[in-house]
Amino acid sequence: MKPVLFLLIISMSLGMSYSQEEVKEPSHYIFPEFTKGTVLLKSGIKNEALLNYNAFTEEMVFDDKGEKYAIAKEGVGLIDTVLISDRKFISLNNLFLELLCHSTFDLYAEHKCKVNSTVKSDGFRGNSETSAITSNSSYYGGLNRERGNMEKMKVPEGFYELVLPDGYVPEPYTYYWLDKNGELNRFVSLKQLMKLYPGKEDLFKGYVKKHNVKINNPENIVRFIQYLERN
Repeated sequence: MKPVLFLLIISMSLGMSYSQEEVKEPSHYIFPEFTKGTVLLKSGIKNEALLNYNAFTEEMVFDDKGEKYAIAKEGVGLIDTVLISDRKFISLNNLFLELLCHSTFDLYAEHKCKVNSTVKSDGFRGNSETSAITSNSSYYGGLNRERGNMEKMKVPEGFYELVLPDGYVPEPYTYYWLDKNGELNRFVSLKQLMKLYPGKEDLFKGYVKKHNVKINNPENIVRFIQYLERN
């Protein structure tokens, strides 16, 4: 093969690989990579680590030299706030909720994720089937209650890696918590949100129709509630 032609083929292959990497796929993690963040305990102790939130296992996970560790459920109650980049997560009822907006109301997102598993035909069934997995095994790292340090109990690979194993497809979704006038309400649909603004049904429906509001778009929901609060 002529050298010029060989180089051209290599260049085309690299270009195709780069384009494929640029495509953003749904993920079971909130951030595309583990990012430096801070875990602030209620005692005032701070821990810094490479952090990410796993929406499938619903755990805050930290990376130490390539090893993944998850904060134990019993340790979540010791935490006040987790800061990752410019995003803020608080612990509430052993959950991590992201603060989306702090104004005359507080809006939080509970990030969740289903994982669809494609099962190949076993010879007795017809075509491949898809089933949704909604929970995972309970292996956790934790927080040392005395010192406030994050323990290093390694969690199993697979669902804790940034990329899921072959045959598993993530389907992220969001639950919202609205703190208004000191009352915390959860909503998972626009219909449920409308019930939190009685007397504004026509205003609500008009905005949804004009702006095509989607429940799984947090930015849309923030702007929508700000509109409802102003009018």
